[in-house]
Amino acid sequence: MLRRHLFLAALAASLIHPASAQSTRGTPRILQGPMLGHVDATSARVWMRLSHEAPAAIAYGRRPDLADAESSPAVRASAGRDRCVEVLIEDLEPGQTYYWRPLVEDEPDKYLANLPPFTLRTPAMNPDRVRLAFGSCARFGSDAVQPIWAAVRAADPDLFLWLGDNIYADSPDPAVLSEEYRRQRDVASLKPLLFHIPQLAIWDDHDFGLNNHDRTNPIRAEALEVFQRYWANPAYGTEDTPGVFFRTSRGGLDMFFVDVRYHRAPNRDPDVADKTMLGAGQLAWLKDGLRTSQAPFKLLIGGSGWSSAKGEGGDSWAAFLTERDALFDWITSEAIGGVVLVSGDTHVGELNCIPWSERGGYDFYDLVSSPLAQTPGSSWLDRTPELRIRSVYAQSPNFGQIDVDVTGDDPTLVFTLRDVEGRSVWNPLTLRASELQPGVRSWDRKITKAERARRDAAERK
Repeated sequence: MLRRHLFLAALAASLIHPASAQSTRGTPRILQGPMLGHVDATSARVWMRLSHEAPAAIAYGRRPDLADAESSPAVRASAGRDRCVEVLIEDLEPGQTYYWRPLVEDEPDKYLANLPPFTLRTPAMNPDRVRLAFGSCARFGSDAVQPIWAAVRAADPDLFLWLGDNIYADSPDPAVLSEEYRRQRDVASLKPLLFHIPQLAIWDDHDFGLNNHDRTNPIRAEALEVFQRYWANPAYGTEDTPGVFFRTSRGGLDMFFVDVRYHRAPNRDPDVADKTMLGAGQLAWLKDGLRTSQAPFKLLIGGSGWSSAKGEGGDSWAAFLTERDALFDWITSEAIGGVVLVSGDTHVGELNCIPWSERGGYDFYDLVSSPLAQTPGSSWLDRTPELRIRSVYAQSPNFGQIDVDVTGDDPTLVFTLRDVEGRSVWNPLTLRASELQPGVRSWDRKITKAERARRDAAERK
């Protein structure tokens, strides 16, 4: 109750006497953010970067005017963390909408006080329906306006997933990584999404270090530290295995975000049994999680494409087919159903399939979105993954949308690729949980006639 009274008094004072926030050292305020991070049924994380070494907190409540507001514990910004803070709100109720406002030194941020309170939605305890949006490859230097974020916001996802190349640092200097994060967070069209929709992230090469970087990256530990400073994920690796990988759940989905850089062997190394992208510790973590998951759908989310399209030595799972195929064989032998692959990196939108039904398993679909903010590429148009289910989309920036519904007897997952204006670029893919079970073949019912003809022509050559 005392925190509530203090917040209301501070809000009134800041609106009536805005100069009261001034001091001889200037006005402590938020420079980047705030950004919603991980949100579960009872808690939420909020990231922000301050102008001063000052305490930050969150005022939150169920009423739009915040008349019932409480305040989270404060976290003090420090120069050692680039004045980035992550504030934790706890004791929330499942399935509810909350209104919130950031506080700096116990007062509403002076430059955000004129905006309506932001919102967050906690998921319900019982799985129901969930919508994810995702994408990769946001290059501020090529597109500082980034109009796609208006379309993402209009889709009203429950979560947004950053699949790597979230910035293009392309530098062995951690200070450059930090500066690129700050530039990206200042994109005006992005801010409404950060204020209202939880953001989760993994990295790929351009936010890990240099192009195609791997475990030989001399600043990989420093890059990890910067990544942790600028994202509010639920976890980073394990106690024994560093990295950006983590697991979270929403609405009948278990999501496994994998780190494809920190432990990765060089792409050009021979593709033999001990060549690894994930590393032994992360692979064991992933298998344990898949084995214990009871969710109808399990997303394996990584920055590098899962298909063989890039060929031997390419910067994708194509250079690690021994490890990839062993993982798929293990999923088959353990009779783990519901696995769907998600990736980015390619600078085009794709829907590919790895037909493991031909090997006693089921078909693994790779849902690919790229880029978010730069000109699409053309190098992938004629590449040949195992199966293309839809034709490559390279006409505009794009984002992926995944809708999961577990209310029926046979849960469904629908994948839609949307263009820069939010329009679907092809017929959405619908997968049923019953189709993602060992021994079930589904790809021939999902592929378009055009792509089936392409496949048949290639086989006749």
